[in-house]
Amino acid sequence: MRILLTGGTGLIGRALCHYWKTQGHDLIIWTRRPWEVPTLCSHARGISELQELDNTQTLDAVINLAGAPIADQRWTTARRQLLWNSRVDLTRKLVDWLATLAKPPKVLLSGSATGWYGDGGDRQLDEDSPPGNQDFGSRLCIAWEQEAQRAQALGMRVILLRTAPVLAPEGGMLARLRLLFSLGLGGRLGNGQQWMPWIHLADEVGLIDFLLQHDDCSGIFNACAPQQVRNAEFTQALAHTLHHPARLPVPAWLLQLAMGEMSVLLLGGQRLYPRYALEKGYQFHFPELDNALAKQIGRPG
Repeated sequence: MRILLTGGTGLIGRALCHYWKTQGHDLIIWTRRPWEVPTLCSHARGISELQELDNTQTLDAVINLAGAPIADQRWTTARRQLLWNSRVDLTRKLVDWLATLAKPPKVLLSGSATGWYGDGGDRQLDEDSPPGNQDFGSRLCIAWEQEAQRAQALGMRVILLRTAPVLAPEGGMLARLRLLFSLGLGGRLGNGQQWMPWIHLADEVGLIDFLLQHDDCSGIFNACAPQQVRNAEFTQALAHTLHHPARLPVPAWLLQLAMGEMSVLLLGGQRLYPRYALEKGYQFHFPELDNALAKQIGRPG
């Protein structure tokens, strides 16, 4: 397959490139830094502008994962604009370009996040659930998905992937938490009762590949493990895996003071279930947290 990938130099994109390397796919990465592609994704080609693509060579699929990290900095006005531009505006530009093609690709898989649901409290959620209290992160995901959905008018199969925090040792949430726990600074956040969806990197990659290969899969899919855990349970599981105690809970007021509205990413949560992925037949490699943590941290499961 000839696949155009945005966000290809990020955590998930690099893992996808590695996974697809042995399958003979022709990978093209649209990025602001195409010179990094040979190092990060050795067999892929980097482009800085969509117009660099030869219109005589059709694409089979587009995987749209681009977006500045949402939790790296406080949500200032400038940061909000950057997050919006790197997701909503980029996706609009991508779909507008797809509309100019004589033969658009068959499928667009576009990223989103479990934050689409807002803070769901204790409600059981799946792909048919409405969003809850809409913070900036939720509004961002809603607008992001709306731009991707426009590709349906081009006759494309559109998949919206609402991804939970990804467990991977080399980046993302787990790398930050591992450092804190190794310094003896780990603990639950707030009261620890907020639900915390998660997914192993291998399942994020596996689910994307599964959805790409199955023509009967379209619409919304939650990319999260079936096991539902609260923040306190996640914290204890991580502490047990690292053999470091979870001694220092972080009070909610301190997170709210330090992070402002962005604290909802840590103090809110979603009791989320990947119903559609399971109904379509995807089998999770790591459905349970203990094994997922053990695998990523390098200890026996």
